[in-house]
Amino acid sequence: MRLNEIAGLPGARKTRKRVGRGIGSGLGKTAGRGGKGQTARSGGAKAGFEGGQMPIYRRLPKRGFKKPNAVTYNEVNLGAVQNAIDAKTLDASAPITLQTLAAAGVINRVHAGVRLLGQGEIKTKVAFEVHHASKGAIAAVEKAGGSVKMLKPVEPVAAETK
Repeated sequence: MRLNEIAGLPGARKTRKRVGRGIGSGLGKTAGRGGKGQTARSGGAKAGFEGGQMPIYRRLPKRGFKKPNAVTYNEVNLGAVQNAIDAKTLDASAPITLQTLAAAGVINRVHAGVRLLGQGEIKTKVAFEVHHASKGAIAAVEKAGGSVKMLKPVEPVAAETK
């Protein structure tokens, strides 16, 4: 095998479509864009415009509500905490808080607080300091000999009014 003999698999390299190169090529004159007007131009039609027909985003009903002052919590499962303790990235003797979880890499982005969930299994005696915890998570931690201290929930920041 030589360097000049190496070739890609058939179909790996697609040849560029050469438009506007004479009427004999089949892609000359209008270059596959049809006639004149809005659709022949760069950018095409206006997004969401359906030719005067009532657009779909106005035909369908609006549903739901986005809370303007919603508080986002980091959800952490017990299994992820146990894995971090087993990997020696999390110290089981110190209380486990939002900052210790972030330092150990259990959570990537720090939000307003921690919500402890009961998926997985915890075998180590651990003290948690969290903002929320499910009943199953509290039961599993206390069964392992640990404790869960509930911190005061974070107050949502109200949107500034003008």
